[in-house]
Amino acid sequence: MQEGETVGTRGWTERTMEIGQHAMALVLTVISCIRAIGGGAAPLAAIAVSIVFLAWYALGAVRAARSGAIVLAKWWLLVLAIAWLCTLLVSAEFIWMAFVLWLLAGHLFSMRIAVVFTALTYIATVVAPLAHYGEVQTASIIGSLIGAIFALGLSRGYIELLREGRRREELLQSLEVAHQNLLDLQDELALTQRHAGEIQERTRVSRDIHDTIAQEISSIRLIAHAEVDKTTDEHASQVLRQVEDLAAQSSRDVRRIIAALAPAELEDGALTAAIRRLLTRLEADTSIRGRVEVDESVPSLPAEVEVALLRTAQSALANVRQHSQASRVMVSLMDLDGSIRMDIVDDGVGMADPESRQRESESGFGLDFIGSRMRELGGELVIESTPGSGFAISATLPSNPRPTSRQHSLGEADDIREERTQGDSA
Repeated sequence: MQEGETVGTRGWTERTMEIGQHAMALVLTVISCIRAIGGGAAPLAAIAVSIVFLAWYALGAVRAARSGAIVLAKWWLLVLAIAWLCTLLVSAEFIWMAFVLWLLAGHLFSMRIAVVFTALTYIATVVAPLAHYGEVQTASIIGSLIGAIFALGLSRGYIELLREGRRREELLQSLEVAHQNLLDLQDELALTQRHAGEIQERTRVSRDIHDTIAQEISSIRLIAHAEVDKTTDEHASQVLRQVEDLAAQSSRDVRRIIAALAPAELEDGALTAAIRRLLTRLEADTSIRGRVEVDESVPSLPAEVEVALLRTAQSALANVRQHSQASRVMVSLMDLDGSIRMDIVDDGVGMADPESRQRESESGFGLDFIGSRMRELGGELVIESTPGSGFAISATLPSNPRPTSRQHSLGEADDIREERTQGDSA
């Protein structure tokens, strides 16, 4: 534990160790008091100092557990050591209680201070028998030394075990978060692929209807219109006009179906929709407000490009969620004449030098993975950030648009509308 840390929720092992430590303090104090009285110490004085020691120990243990302040616990231990020295004035038998002090010193102090504290209290365990009996036995000197070393080593080893347990718990939590992010990404990719498939299928159906049924109905209408002027039979002329009217109505219905199939979906691409869902989820989970801007000229993109940009957005927004402390983030997609660029900018705390950033053992690789993915597809990743001025990344990839780009599809929709207008006017 370091300065400023607080005592958090303790696990079962920590609780067990605390109970054992409290029981040890009580047993050693009682044994020391009994031995002191048996060794000739005044019973009232021995009992009084024992009660004072235990009362201060119990008060400090309760207050430290409630407040969680490590500084308060250190001062409590120093006063407890003074109370223990007072017990040594009554009888040298109270040196047994030093073992509790050595355990606490290893828990509360740094290694250097704990060694000094242990050494001073060990000297007191040697001086007390000399002061009371005029001599100290070799077994007492060696026993106290072994006890001091054992207690200090036990407490420091216990702290290392706790730290290792916390590191493993943090690693497990990070793995769970990464697993959940992976599942979320898979869901986003599945939605993106399904959305893209739906758009392609609707576009194909609308094009097939336009190239077949719509053209055939238009031909029927034109033939009927031409034959009306040629025939002299009144009944045949009436039938041809009915055929012409039905063909015109059918043509209008078919073109409405074509317009409903193609343009509405093409105006909202799968990648844009997926990014909007990511921002919506970010706003729902945090106080960060998100905004997305897409150029109208952005074409339809190959699947590998859309997947790369979506993963980049997902990883970047995860960093915004965890590290930026931002209030706003904006994602923009731009067409750069053969390339597609995605910028993600937040107003968070930023960092001094993104290129030489320090990576932890379990995190800090997201931006590296993004850059590697960009390079694999012939693109690049640019990072800009200064402390207190937010964080920005710019990912650029060759768009390599398919023949059915957004502009082409919208142009086809315009042709449909123009052709429908001409048919209605005729």
